[in-house]
Amino acid sequence: MFMALSIGILVAGGTFLVLQRGMVRIVLGMGLISHAANLTILAAGVSAWRGEPFAGRTPIEDAADALPQAFVLTAIVITMATTAFMLALAALGRSDDTRSVEDPDTESPLETRGRRAQLLDPTSFRAARRAARAARAGEAHH
Repeated sequence: MFMALSIGILVAGGTFLVLQRGMVRIVLGMGLISHAANLTILAAGVSAWRGEPFAGRTPIEDAADALPQAFVLTAIVITMATTAFMLALAALGRSDDTRSVEDPDTESPLETRGRRAQLLDPTSFRAARRAARAARAGEAHH
């Protein structure tokens, strides 16, 4: 009963987050749904309490089935890699919020706002200061 309730809560929370607008919420919702699927596989694979899967300690007919555990372990690794990839896409991609209609964005969709490149006039004070810093840094490394 507890396992079914946990699975239901995870599916409900994951579905709620997937239906939200932000990319991070969608990624977290997919993580919750995958955890619910893992619990479902484990719940289906364990019909009753089983003994240790060691041949010397437990009779073969009472040993636990290791196949559902192997499936869940594989699913956890795949979920971790997929979550890392989706979070990287969410961090690099821009928001799909429609409130930015007034301010059209001319940036690349794979560029974050904190790393926006600036085009400096070569005759400006800032460009000269950057060139001087680069020259000093080059001398320090030699």
